[in-house]
Amino acid sequence: MNLHQFRFVQEAVRRGLNLTETARALHTSQPGVSKAILELEEELGVDVFVRHGKRLRQVTDPGQQVLRSIDIILREVANLKRIGQEYSQQDSGRLSIATTHTQARYVLPGPVGELRRLYPRVDVSLHQGTPEQVAQMLLDHRADVGLATESLSSYEELVTLPCYEWQHVIVVPEAHPLAQDPRPLSLKSLAEHPLVSYQPAFAGRRRVDEAFAAAGLQPRVALEAIDSDVIKTYVRSGLGVGVVAEMAVREAGALEGLVSRPAGHLFGINITRVAFRRGVFLRHYVHALVTLLSPQLTPAVIDAAMSPSPAGPN
Repeated sequence: MNLHQFRFVQEAVRRGLNLTETARALHTSQPGVSKAILELEEELGVDVFVRHGKRLRQVTDPGQQVLRSIDIILREVANLKRIGQEYSQQDSGRLSIATTHTQARYVLPGPVGELRRLYPRVDVSLHQGTPEQVAQMLLDHRADVGLATESLSSYEELVTLPCYEWQHVIVVPEAHPLAQDPRPLSLKSLAEHPLVSYQPAFAGRRRVDEAFAAAGLQPRVALEAIDSDVIKTYVRSGLGVGVVAEMAVREAGALEGLVSRPAGHLFGINITRVAFRRGVFLRHYVHALVTLLSPQLTPAVIDAAMSPSPAGPN
């Protein structure tokens, strides 16, 4: 029994039981993967997978328990490596961050820049995706920390902490009627115009849709995008009224010909959360980044959340 066998089994499940993809991901041969898995099954005395010919079809019931043990073993092996690096290479390493476009573009530049100043020998990898992809990158050990507004708290395998709150704003050209109207914005007044906003998986779009639905309104969404700058560009071109995260209008020059109006009273408050894979040992520079993002998330708070104790927050 060895770690290579464990990795082959774990990766086979991640790759949808496709041994060709498994071998490619692990830079080895498909026959080698098949042989290693069979040898592990023989040593355990149980089948981990149901087969049809040479193809894997599904994980057996005992295989599910084997997978849980393999996951724990490989996680702890990775933790041992991180602990060694923490004490032998205290000021160096690589920090992998999984996040959405809005966080990467508007929230992370300052904290990441400060982290690099504090730890010049720590390199940063930034991976962008949907909130679901952010969660999956954490689960697949491709990221050390995740940052997103949606989805992260729904995964039992992840520890999540509230990082900061934000709300939506409306952006319109300076000459637009909504820019001139002194009255507070209403859902009814917004629904009279085509909207330009995020795709459904991003940046609190679900709250926007739910607010209109609760009011019995069905606004026309003229364009959907994942990028706030793209949304603002199309608003400038007259395509419609923009609905963006407030972070997207904070920078000097971010509006440029546009007017922003608060919309938190219409769509509520959103919470961006930071997430880690449960049970993972966190290097000190991971703690540092999170504290830079949200000062109340001190190393002690993070460690308490990561603790297996039932008294700790999740």
